[in-house]
Amino acid sequence: MAFKGIQPINYGGREVWPLVEGGKGVSATNHASSGAWAAAGGIGTVSAVNADSYDPTGKIIPQVYEQLTRRERHEQLIRYGIDGAVAQVERAYEIASGKGAININVLWEMGGAQQILEGVLEKTRGMVTGVTCGAGMPYRLSEIAAKYQVNYLPIISSARAFRALWKRAYHKVSELMAAVVYEDPWLAGGHNGLSNAEDPLKPEDPYPRVKALRDTMRAEGISDDVPIVMAGGVWFLREWEDWIDNPELGQIAFQFGTRPLLTHESPIPQGWKDALRELEPGDVLLHRFSPTGFYSSAVKTPFLRNLEARSERQIPYSKVEAGEHTVRLDVGVGNKNFWVTPKDRERAREWVAQGHNEGVRTPDDTIVFVCEAERDTIQQDQKDCMGCLSHCGFSSWKDHDDYTTGRLADPRSFCIQKTLQDIAHGGPVEDNLMFAGHAAYRFKQDPFYSNNFTPSVKELVDRILTGD
Repeated sequence: MAFKGIQPINYGGREVWPLVEGGKGVSATNHASSGAWAAAGGIGTVSAVNADSYDPTGKIIPQVYEQLTRRERHEQLIRYGIDGAVAQVERAYEIASGKGAININVLWEMGGAQQILEGVLEKTRGMVTGVTCGAGMPYRLSEIAAKYQVNYLPIISSARAFRALWKRAYHKVSELMAAVVYEDPWLAGGHNGLSNAEDPLKPEDPYPRVKALRDTMRAEGISDDVPIVMAGGVWFLREWEDWIDNPELGQIAFQFGTRPLLTHESPIPQGWKDALRELEPGDVLLHRFSPTGFYSSAVKTPFLRNLEARSERQIPYSKVEAGEHTVRLDVGVGNKNFWVTPKDRERAREWVAQGHNEGVRTPDDTIVFVCEAERDTIQQDQKDCMGCLSHCGFSSWKDHDDYTTGRLADPRSFCIQKTLQDIAHGGPVEDNLMFAGHAAYRFKQDPFYSNNFTPSVKELVDRILTGD
């Protein structure tokens, strides 16, 4: 018996539960988890972000970039991206055996996003029901969906963002817009769509924001039958009872990103699964270190704490004596001429005494202090860049025009491709970026997971449908 008011919806010509599996980044969602989610009657989402492909024996092919130039490595990344996502979709489609639906998820800000999306849809005709896409303003999503006759589901974080996309492009392909995903910027894991008008430290209640989205959709003539998918912070459906069958909101579906991480079919390594069980409230940090420039939410691992500490060892400078910058910096920068305040020079001397003896410039006319090993890692990672983003703050890469953002590479950030590939394939949890939604602490509190119980995807979907 499904929780009261939860009814199947018509999606892609068949009845499915209004339960969407979040398509999580690099290899945190794959064919096994999404195929099983669809087989359980929901909408499974294959992540088409740098997905794994397989050799003839079924082993994952390591993504190695031996090309000399960034542009050649970027072309290789696109090839890996298409091959991997196609392999994932084919396998997921097979596991689903005609039940539920399979979506794919892409980040508009990933390097070569459009080429990868078109390459995948070209080779998986008839298998993919819809494309979810966020992280940026994906104006061309509707046009690509029309070309391959698949549904599209834009991911937005405000009514304003949706209206801009609709007015500019989506109204021309309204019939293929199957749903709008509202991803709450204070609750969801991964990259978050906080605008400059919103305060990262002051979460807003999602209900009025989703109501505003529905009002905007109605004003544009969009039917109430087009669901809004609530994404971020969803754990128990019973906590969303007033959203279900609510005439103010119209048709609502729910996306689960964090809960499916802890299932048998989830591809993340055991160390990551074990770490999820230990989280406490507040252990997920909304931060701005991502090289995308977006806010993102991840577990406060030592990796993330190190980035916080690195940014705290930071002072502004000028190239000439000016204003309060009256003394020359005499540590960490060799004989270079940097003028700072007397107080900041004292701070810099203290950091150097603690072993952070290398001053590295940032694009904002500041210097951060790191140890030699950390400086070497930063420089090597910047050299190894393979263009995984359309714009990368960490390496100054851009995937079009002259291939550079024109800004200094930012040592306060990190190589997101390296860390996400590492953690997804068994690298140490503490040394990497570990994305999770802000409700992840509930694994420890929810009796469903007690005594180290790990459900199958089918058991999880059945449990969710009870309201729990």
